[in-house]
Amino acid sequence: MFRKAAVPTVSNGSYLQGQANGKLSSMDSRQPAREGKVVLKKKVTLLRGISIIIGTIIGAGIFISPKGILKNTGSVGMSLTVWTVCGILSLFGALCYAELGTCIKKSGGHYTYILEAFGPLPAFVRVWVELLIIRPAATAVISLAFGRYILEPFFMQCEIPELAIKLITAVGITLVMVLNSTSVSWSARIQMFLTFCKLVAILIIIVPGVIQLIKGETQHFKNAFAGNDASIMGLPLAFYSGMYAYSGWFYLNFVTEEVENPEKNIPLAICISMTIVTVGYVLTNVAYFTTISAGELLLSKAVAVTFAERLMGDFSLAVPVFVALSCFGSMNGGVFAVSRMFFVASREGHLPEILSMIHVRKHTPLPAVIVLHPLTMIMLFNGDLYSLLNFLSFARWLFIGLVVAGLIYLRYKRPDMPRPFKVPLFIPALFSFTCLFMVALSLYSDPVNTGIGFAITLTGIPAYYLFIVWDNKPKWFRKLLG
Repeated sequence: MFRKAAVPTVSNGSYLQGQANGKLSSMDSRQPAREGKVVLKKKVTLLRGISIIIGTIIGAGIFISPKGILKNTGSVGMSLTVWTVCGILSLFGALCYAELGTCIKKSGGHYTYILEAFGPLPAFVRVWVELLIIRPAATAVISLAFGRYILEPFFMQCEIPELAIKLITAVGITLVMVLNSTSVSWSARIQMFLTFCKLVAILIIIVPGVIQLIKGETQHFKNAFAGNDASIMGLPLAFYSGMYAYSGWFYLNFVTEEVENPEKNIPLAICISMTIVTVGYVLTNVAYFTTISAGELLLSKAVAVTFAERLMGDFSLAVPVFVALSCFGSMNGGVFAVSRMFFVASREGHLPEILSMIHVRKHTPLPAVIVLHPLTMIMLFNGDLYSLLNFLSFARWLFIGLVVAGLIYLRYKRPDMPRPFKVPLFIPALFSFTCLFMVALSLYSDPVNTGIGFAITLTGIPAYYLFIVWDNKPKWFRKLLG
């Protein structure tokens, strides 16, 4: 049923160790497959690449709770400014990843770039935290939003039972895992359809908002920068919320080896996607303020639903359905992309060998996909998900900042590396500084939760020496791992 990927490897204990002690075996993924080997095929076109990025970025947040930015900025004008600036900063980060994706033609995203620039230890820590905590918890959280909003039309007059939400959520998670295990093409097609649904959902909000503006409903924009003064701590926290809402622009880099003509399609997909998302996010927030005041927005539990109820009457019932489809698209895109990180990490010897195997007929990294299912289910039914994500949210920006700093490092370490797409140096410098600033801010503003997350991340260091470096493992220990 399974065969190893067609990548040169050297057996080392219970793991398959990549060449050069965890370094990438080749800078170019277009190496010929050895006879009898199965590889992941290049099925991600430009349009599918755009759908992966947009479909993963746009989740539940823009429809449910954009109030975090408003709360920390204190005024309508500043909140719209932060949404715009966060979109531009995210575009800068995406452009940095576009350069990395065109000069390092390997799947795996953050893990691959950290491995290439800084070596195996920090790369292992990154994939360790992603596999055990971040991805299962993040998938469970977005899945819970899917479960809640798919049931919303059936429980309009009463509270939705928590058990019902978790059961329908479990069905949704299982469906995503089965889809990504069965077919790359079908997963990509469904992602394109769900991305279309997301854009329709945003247009359902933007178009009535524009009509409201034409009618002269601009009272909430008068003295737009007046209101509660944003504190020194509030503005950075608003940027943190905004950057989180835009996160997802890096997922196409997780599947680089499956992208057709990556030198051209990766930069194009990133630029087109980020432009659409930024314009969509800003206009959606403008639309909200044509109908809802700042005070009312802060009190709303689901801003899009409140907006729809005021302007659309019975048609507002469609909004929860679109939100649920949006969440499902984020689930599908996240699992599709992150499973490739585990696949590559296994191929390089940093995760068990089975995760780098490909289904012979379906050409999907099936073990790397389904390994997430039991971990996500444990998080769903037993974990304090939101606290867990708060513990580890800083880790995402720490490692993304490290990746972009690695781009600068590689400019000097390997000046002759082919770079089909190259960004001005100030872009990675500014973006990496922003990421590290947010990490430092989280350590200062919430030392307890962030300290717990930092401690969990540090467990990757002894794990690296125990599972990877230690060669003389007892036979029973190797058998257990292998």
